[in-house]
Amino acid sequence: MTQRRRIKQTHSLEQRLSTEAERLRAQAELLRPGPLRDAVIRKAEQAESASQMSTWLTSPGTQPSKSTEG
Repeated sequence: MTQRRRIKQTHSLEQRLSTEAERLRAQAELLRPGPLRDAVIRKAEQAESASQMSTWLTSPGTQPSKSTEG
């Protein structure tokens, strides 16, 4: 059986997604208008959306309430 390689992340998921979005936007600025540039911009928007959703899902307001009933 092969061993899974485990990587300890040094930055949060939100930080990594935001950094990726910034990198993709910078890359898109260097491209000429066309389908490739549109695809890179779309990927950046997806990374930004994923970062925002992750932040929203992990916020304290979205946690289930703790019931005292048993």
